Amino acid sequence: MRSPRWLPWLVLIGAVSGLVLSFVWVSGSGPGPKSSAGPWGVTTGDGPVASMAAAERAADRFAERWGLDVGEVMEFSNGYYVELVTEDGSRATEVLVDPGSGAVQIEFGPARMWNTTYGMMRARSAAGEDAVSPDEAVEIADDWLREHRRGLHAEEPEAFPGYFTLHVLKGDRIVGMLSVNEATGAVWYHGWHGRFIRMQESDHAEPEVNP
Repeated sequence: MRSPRWLPWLVLIGAVSGLVLSFVWVSGSGPGPKSSAGPWGVTTGDGPVASMAAAERAADRFAERWGLDVGEVMEFSNGYYVELVTEDGSRATEVLVDPGSGAVQIEFGPARMWNTTYGMMRARSAAGEDAVSPDEAVEIADDWLREHRRGLHAEEPEAFPGYFTLHVLKGDRIVGMLSVNEATGAVWYHGWHGRFIRMQESDHAEPEVNP
């Protein structure tokens, strides 16, 4: 079990970074050129996104440049979260869809900083033989939540290149998300989503809604 002393500081730094990036997202001036060229370009939207299907379509346009497909779609009070997957269904990265403009960009935090295939630090932080396992990721997440978000626990991890993302639950209700670095066991809480509203695996699935 990994429990580094510096973990709270990393989480604090991550939270501050998330707030800064949230401001950048809202202000519409995300990193990289505002075009669909290159991994850090933000795809400009066609206007407000008011449904899961519209968010999926916007994310699909973003995914096309990497030959990826849309997987899980989640609606939060601050916007839409979408998983992008490879042709064989493996999770590739995570993106955000702005509900006001329909613009899409790589999610803040782990998707940018930890993703070893599609992130800023790609191919630089391989986990090797000491990689955190899925079971260890749940334990690490639960330990962090026990200390920082009492009464909450983590669901099964979803593996991305270099890290895991886990839904955070209160009882059986989704209330947030966090990620665990596969190489270091560091935790990054997704503090930018707001309140969870609903989710679906695809446009053919019935959305799961919090009661």
